[in-house]
Amino acid sequence: MDKIQKRIDLMPFIREHSKGTLLQVFIQPRASKDMIVGLHGDRLKIKVAAPPVEGEANKRCIQFLAKCLSVPRSKLQIISGLNNRRKSLLIKSNQTPVPSNEMDRIKQRIALLLKNPSSEG
Repeated sequence: MDKIQKRIDLMPFIREHSKGTLLQVFIQPRASKDMIVGLHGDRLKIKVAAPPVEGEANKRCIQFLAKCLSVPRSKLQIISGLNNRRKSLLIKSNQTPVPSNEMDRIKQRIALLLKNPSSEG
């Protein structure tokens, strides 16, 4: 089993949801740049440059993840943790139940991002 496959198998922060794929994230606002930095406990840690004021960090988190995962922003929704660093984000699916290949694609993309942390200036 290669290193990327091991990373995919050990992703406690991603799971199926009745309406799509659920991501458990930890957001660090006011960072120097937007980037996925690894894990924070059992959550995916994401740094965003936006401040946690008037929803700016939440908006930036959605924009950044949409770009990283190659999904439309309209498919991402914060379903819990709007006023907290710990958030649950739903990646909405067009199909119910969620096709396993859709979740696998997201897991593979995240594994690559963990291997080569992404950033955007």
